[in-house]
Amino acid sequence: MHNVKIIQAMDKVKIIQERLKTMQIHQKSYTDVRRKDLEFEVDDWVYLKVSPLKGVLRFYKKGKLSPRYIGPYKISKRIGGVAYEFELPP
Repeated sequence: MHNVKIIQAMDKVKIIQERLKTMQIHQKSYTDVRRKDLEFEVDDWVYLKVSPLKGVLRFYKKGKLSPRYIGPYKISKRIGGVAYEFELPP
C-alpha cells in the first residue's frame, strides 16, 4: 500500500513537471514574438539603465525615487554587436 502511494505521488510530480515545461514553452514563444532587437548607430542619443541596489544612495536619491535610467548620452563608437562607447561628461 505504501509503495502505491509513492508511485502515485511520483506520477503526479511528473505530470506537474510536464505542465510546467509546456507553460514555459508557451511563455517563451509569446515573448519571442514580441521581442525586438535594439540596434543603435554612432551619434544616436541613448539613456543608460542603472541597476537598482536596495538601500543605496544613488544620484542623491534613495529607494523608489532613485532614477532607473540616466542620460542621455551620445554614442561615439560601436565596439561590438551590442557594445557601445559613450561620450560621458567630465
